[in-house]
Amino acid sequence: MKKVRNNRLAQLVGLFLLPLASFAQQDSARITKHEFSIQQAVDYAIKNNVNVKNALVDVQLQVQQNREFTSNAYPHINANLGTTYNPNVATQVLPNFISPATYQVLIDEGVKDGNGQPVVMPNDFGFIAAQFGTKFSANVGISLQQILFDGQVFVGLMARGAAIDLRKKNAEITEEMIKANIYKVYYQLVVSKTQVELLDANIALIEKLLKDTRIIYENGFAERLDVDKVSVQLTNLQTEKNKVLNTISNGYYGLKMLMGMPISDELILTDKLTDEEIKAGILEKSVYAYDDRKEYQSVKIGKTLNEYNVRRYKLSQIPTLSLSAQYAKSAQRDKWNFFSKGDWFTISNVNLNINIPIFNGFFTKSKIEQAKLEVQKIDNQIAALEISIDNEVMTAKNNYRSAIITMDFQKKNMELAEKVYNQTKKKYEMGTGSQMEINTAQTDMKTAQTNYITALYDAIIAKVDFMKATGKL
Repeated sequence: MKKVRNNRLAQLVGLFLLPLASFAQQDSARITKHEFSIQQAVDYAIKNNVNVKNALVDVQLQVQQNREFTSNAYPHINANLGTTYNPNVATQVLPNFISPATYQVLIDEGVKDGNGQPVVMPNDFGFIAAQFGTKFSANVGISLQQILFDGQVFVGLMARGAAIDLRKKNAEITEEMIKANIYKVYYQLVVSKTQVELLDANIALIEKLLKDTRIIYENGFAERLDVDKVSVQLTNLQTEKNKVLNTISNGYYGLKMLMGMPISDELILTDKLTDEEIKAGILEKSVYAYDDRKEYQSVKIGKTLNEYNVRRYKLSQIPTLSLSAQYAKSAQRDKWNFFSKGDWFTISNVNLNINIPIFNGFFTKSKIEQAKLEVQKIDNQIAALEISIDNEVMTAKNNYRSAIITMDFQKKNMELAEKVYNQTKKKYEMGTGSQMEINTAQTDMKTAQTNYITALYDAIIAKVDFMKATGKL
């Protein structure tokens, strides 16, 4: 029986070490060992978690979008170069303005026609078909456009800082969410060490009980059934430990993924957790302000941006002023020889343009009212968020207090159950207790330990939720 038990333990250890063995087969140069405190784990995640990285990329995207908008306030300078070939120069039909002058000269000179009659001015001289231009032309020039005053552009420039702040705040919200999850998973894995230690202690107790029961059985003071019952208890505990170890292993994989760490890397958690640390003076510092919450800060920035929108539409009703200028050279040729000698004619102009809005069918008025209503909606969201924060803080505070009370109660209950088990075991060894009593005591002790571990988990999560609700995570 002892050999079978040892084989089972070897199998359980082998199962737990199997993932590590598979990692060892990989290229050792790719495996990195990390020994992290909770703060180091959070710092690593902020640098490597994909959601955080994308949130920071969004900040850079907003920077580039701001530059795109800022370009509207800078001069726009363009150069152009072109040439045109006209296989058929356009023909223009014009009234015959040459013949009247010729007839007038003939009439003034008294010239007579073939019949000997004085020349008379005809009533209609018809049209002349003429072609203006050359087959080839070329032009080269540069143009400038500059906004001198546009209310919408200036408001947009003022809103750039708020747009950046909004993206940064969203990145902070993402970081806080990742941080809260890492806190929970990290400390749950830390607590799982206590769970394994309790299981190991129970296994050691049952192994001792099994050994004592065999001795009692061999001396004729117990039945074979009693030995089998203890063996079943031992197997159940070993199976439970195997499941717990598997869950812990998967928990490490999940924490690595949350942190953005390669799964093949080795992660060791260095922090420890005690009941005193869980209860350490958070409730005494439970004073909070709405502005401590990053979600609240984000909504306030959103309101500022919408107020800029109202100003933008209002300023769209005033005139805009812009400047444009052009300088160019053009040439015409009968042959394409623009790089040879020939005349290039200069074209230049400077324009000052004023655009005065007069009436656009109440479009701008509608846009202003829409923007005001959006501000009103955000005011409503802020009021609702304040109520939600109050509710979240009060609920988290109650849950935290309740979790601490439950944890303390379950710890005392576990200690009492262990004491009862030890006393019952002594009675059993002395022959004054029954197998049923010790089985019941063992079951009660296992239940109390499970309840304590559950209470410890709940207390950790309640503490993190309370810190997050008060904006102090």
